Amino acid sequence: MTAGMSQTRKPRRPLGLRGRLLGTVAVAAAWSVGFAGAASSAVAADVQSKQWYLRAMQAEEMWKVTTGEGIKVAVIDTGVNASTSSLKGQVLKGFDATGADGDEYDDYRGHGTTMAELIAGTGKGGGLKGLAPGVKIIPMRITDTEFQNEHSVNAEDTSDAIRAAADSDAQILSMSFASDFPTAKEREAVKYAQSKGKLFFAGVGNNAEKDNQDQFPAAYPQVVGVASADRDGKVAEYSQNGDIVDIAAPGNDIPRWCDATFQSYCDGDGGTSAATAIASASAALVWSAHPDWTANQVLNVLFDTASRDWEKDTVSKYLGHGLIRPSMNLLKGKGDPGAPDISPLTQEKTAGSPASPAASASASSQPEEKETVADAAVAGSSTEKDDTSHLGLILGGAAAVVLLGGGAFVFARRRRTA
Repeated sequence: MTAGMSQTRKPRRPLGLRGRLLGTVAVAAAWSVGFAGAASSAVAADVQSKQWYLRAMQAEEMWKVTTGEGIKVAVIDTGVNASTSSLKGQVLKGFDATGADGDEYDDYRGHGTTMAELIAGTGKGGGLKGLAPGVKIIPMRITDTEFQNEHSVNAEDTSDAIRAAADSDAQILSMSFASDFPTAKEREAVKYAQSKGKLFFAGVGNNAEKDNQDQFPAAYPQVVGVASADRDGKVAEYSQNGDIVDIAAPGNDIPRWCDATFQSYCDGDGGTSAATAIASASAALVWSAHPDWTANQVLNVLFDTASRDWEKDTVSKYLGHGLIRPSMNLLKGKGDPGAPDISPLTQEKTAGSPASPAASASASSQPEEKETVADAAVAGSSTEKDDTSHLGLILGGAAAVVLLGGGAFVFARRRRTA
């Protein structure tokens, strides 16, 4: 994609919410340090009893070490409803990049709220329990294709939201959205986030069975592309593969809010959307336990401790470095943080200061509503991520706001949740 295409709206969609469960690749090992086979508590709410990955990842044991306190995660999505029982007190001031009516707390799809709960939900009132319930959420609202076709919206909402997140107190950016096309402004916003010391996760997409086209922002070299796996240690058949994949996380059989009415949860696959949220929460747990680390060091440890049955220095096109296992660091002390200023994604020296809780709190400020930072449009090139592995196995132990009328993107650029 060239710089000249930066004004084209990209097809954008939330990643996930699949209705069926499919998988490939045999089991390699346990998800956690050692799989705890005890049945879920009888007193657990029904929706929580379906969160199988919490037990598999040894969440209760990790929470004795940390719950993610001191870490903030920017959820770049359809908005976050801060009034659900599981998110009360968990959501901070954010930013609405849509240019439409409402604000960052108006979740028009229910998708962003699900992602926020998977990261930081307290589980109160029988809601989803987050993997890192001590985390605070900073919501960044953007548009999907349907919303674009129904409203006049900001044409640069994703790049504006990423920049606002980079300027916020969030240490981690979590974006469960995908598009077939990159843009120059979005690419530069991603680079800007890296320069601010942020750790950026995005879903690789759910169309492996169709065209398996690289998805953005996951395909940018500075973004951690997250694939989806199921409870049996199988890569989801829908989870897209290739150089875009950096790591895998649970994505199948994960409950979600059914819609924007927030009346009930639905069953089904969370897809790479849920996998992205869970990967972000995993990073938050590790970072909370090591607040002096940089984004590079947190990611180095997640890569180093991921479960895989191939050589450490190779990367699978299906699972990246393997299945994410924060318990290996929190419960076993495993993982080499490596150099603080070298990106494990690009192996290049990174600019900017560490985004640890202390550094971030002093160096950043919360974005104000309806305000973005200056956005320099630079062409740049997107270098493909290296992938030298075989099929492999699985798992283991701001510019001015540009408004475009409803329907303007239906033929030009579709965007979907991951």
